[in-house]
Amino acid sequence: MMPIDWNEAVAHALSLPGAEMSTSYGKPAVKVNGRAFLTPGHEADSFCLQIDKDSIEMLLALDPETYWQSAHYVGWPAVLVREATPHADHVLGMIGRAHAWNALRPAPRNRKKA
Repeated sequence: MMPIDWNEAVAHALSLPGAEMSTSYGKPAVKVNGRAFLTPGHEADSFCLQIDKDSIEMLLALDPETYWQSAHYVGWPAVLVREATPHADHVLGMIGRAHAWNALRPAPRNRKKA
């Protein structure tokens, strides 16, 4: 399979139940249950999956050429995905896993605006 880019990742994410296009911190994001699970990365040529920390540890250990974290993401439930990866099928599966994890989390509380 060819490498996966942001647009292909978004198209796949939006095909999942309850997924919708929204924003997070002023940038485009795909959300489920009010929670972002796919966002553009702060780093070039990568996008970000919001996923559980156990999955992140596994991904970083098994495929560090595809999955990585910059200092910005360390300690948070988020992992970067290099768009140039030849493992697009696996990435699509992980988008599904990020969707499922966020769908089961409690919806975020509305933040009061000052």
